[in-house]
Amino acid sequence: MKEHVMGWDRANMDIVRDVDAWRVDPATTGNGTPVERAPDPELGTAIIPAARYYSPEFMQLEWDRVWTKTWLLGGRSDDLKEPGDYICTDIGKESVLIVRQADGSIRAFPNVCLHRGNRLRPEGRGNAEQFRCMYHHWTYGLDGKLDHIPDLCTFLQGGPDGMALTALPCTEWNSFVWYSLNPDVEPFDDFIDPLKQHLEPYHPERMAWTRDITVEWDCNWKTSVDAFSETYHVQGIHPQLKWYLDDVNVQIDCYGKHNRYLIPFAAISPRVQLPSQIPPAIYEIMVNAGMDPAEYEGRTSDIRRDVQLFKRKHGAAQGKDYSELNDEQLTDDYHYTIFPNVSVNVHADDIMLFRQRPHATDPNKMYYDIWMFELVPEGEEWPERVKHKRFRHGDKTIGQVLDQDAFNLPTVQTGMKSDFFPGLWIGDQELRIRHFHKVLDDYIYGPGQKTADDL
Repeated sequence: MKEHVMGWDRANMDIVRDVDAWRVDPATTGNGTPVERAPDPELGTAIIPAARYYSPEFMQLEWDRVWTKTWLLGGRSDDLKEPGDYICTDIGKESVLIVRQADGSIRAFPNVCLHRGNRLRPEGRGNAEQFRCMYHHWTYGLDGKLDHIPDLCTFLQGGPDGMALTALPCTEWNSFVWYSLNPDVEPFDDFIDPLKQHLEPYHPERMAWTRDITVEWDCNWKTSVDAFSETYHVQGIHPQLKWYLDDVNVQIDCYGKHNRYLIPFAAISPRVQLPSQIPPAIYEIMVNAGMDPAEYEGRTSDIRRDVQLFKRKHGAAQGKDYSELNDEQLTDDYHYTIFPNVSVNVHADDIMLFRQRPHATDPNKMYYDIWMFELVPEGEEWPERVKHKRFRHGDKTIGQVLDQDAFNLPTVQTGMKSDFFPGLWIGDQELRIRHFHKVLDDYIYGPGQKTADDL
């Protein structure tokens, strides 16, 4: 199936070749990940006000009406294998304990002692038989109930109401754990709809942790979400990727709260001429698939499709079950934004997930979590869970592509504060950004309530 993904006037675009990107026929995908292009929502062309990226008032609105109201990604089920295993994750000013129970379920609680407010555990993961506050030894069971208050008889008012930490909504889906600070949050299935059908065929439970990094960035969390929501910036920030992916023939789909784009990998950008040799990055794709690039006799423009066919033919023998994925998914990047703050690149052999968390007090800072998972072929030994690393931007490399983004984003954040910059001037290639802000507005102002003059 060949089609132009978008109906733009190619004659007025900065491209040197008009490429018809091969796409899977939607009629052949069955119950797998949908490939049909969703109708574009009517979102207008108004600017997106810059002040929402640095305004303390808007940051507070986000806290009151987004972060404390919706579902949030807490971690990986693999980190909660045994009773007492816990994940302590921070979001803004809050910290949350997600704990595996003796019956195999999970429960979530605010990570704060009811006595004097001490944190029960530092951010991270571990195993505990109970949670005892280091300050005065108030002790909580895995179920959040207060098991012991030293010298309880000296508290004339008795123990705190309920004698337990507040239970927060939590659930497991697709090998990840989710929680909410909102006791009355909507059912998770309603929140995540329709992405279950989209993402479950990748079977992330078959993938092992290979990277777990948190970097403090000098930008607003939305500045980061925006950067990973469009390919328009490839030509500027990531010029080397033009010999790795097609940044023009990109399908954009918006679904309720969430959105995605589909990017052809193992392809050459229409913005450059076809090279005379296989580019190194595509060469690596072929090698990783089990192909010998030295023996390849096809055209460079055919490599994407030939890699798909090779993986389809040889995947099972390599211990890789691709049976629930369509041919496109064997090469391409299906990139999803799960509102509000998860960007996930899903591939047949790996998943790269970014969690973009707000700073507790400063709208000009954020925490950028990089989680990488790689498919473990059937029969091979699983690697040891990678250790978490944490550092500030610039202290260490996070890879060429992400370093390029990290270098650029602080200057974007600074520039948006200019009195001469009213807001973001968004084009069709950035539709996902406009859709993301529409969902944000719906949470903050109510559906249809925001005006162009609001933050």
